[in-house]
Amino acid sequence: MSLRLRALRHRWGIAAPRLTVSLHVAWYWRALAIVAAAALLLVLATWMYDAGRQFAGYDASTAESELATIRARAAALEDEVKSLRAVTASSENRLQIEKSAQAQLVRQLKEMQAENARLREDLAFFENLAQGAGEDKLAVSRFKVEPDLMPGEYRYRVLVTLGGPKDREFSGRLQLVVDMHLGGRDVTLVVPPDEKSDDANYRVRFKRFYRAEGSFRVDPKAKVRSVQVRLFEQGAAQPRATESYTLS
Repeated sequence: MSLRLRALRHRWGIAAPRLTVSLHVAWYWRALAIVAAAALLLVLATWMYDAGRQFAGYDASTAESELATIRARAAALEDEVKSLRAVTASSENRLQIEKSAQAQLVRQLKEMQAENARLREDLAFFENLAQGAGEDKLAVSRFKVEPDLMPGEYRYRVLVTLGGPKDREFSGRLQLVVDMHLGGRDVTLVVPPDEKSDDANYRVRFKRFYRAEGSFRVDPKAKVRSVQVRLFEQGAAQPRATESYTLS
């Protein structure tokens, strides 16, 4: 009996364990409360962020306006750069045309100066020729050789005079002897190679003077050192007159 009373006291008395009473809440109400709390925190954070930017002097509308202004300025500068590029290209084209025209004028001026020098030499030569017209002499003068535009091609000019009676006539041929260095050895080229050649460019027939101009070709790899012009009278095996020109 005493044991039973003691057990009842232990269960319902002061020493009995505490009893907790709680209300039962459905899970969706709990989820709704969590979402509401999260939304409230997000709104609060957004408000605090905007308030901080305004406090720091930042305005979204002003920033967008400035950004639009910068974009418009950048587009205008890009158009200006394109325009300047077009003007620069046009100026470069004009500059190239002017340079080409200037180079052509310089070339023409040099040609005119060379022609003027030739005319002066001709005048001096003919004056000397008139003074010595009584001399019975065949002479080669004013012989010159220079490289042409094409590699291995050379142009020559020569003037031949004949003194003595005015009705005297000379008939013969010209011959060029080219001394050059090719392939590590010295080479001699004769133009034309045959004394019986029918090449009209080297046939000569005149009374007082004769001017000849022409060209000859050698191997582009050859280095021409000197050229000798020979004047043969018709039927003769030895030249009547010779003249040499050394190339630098």
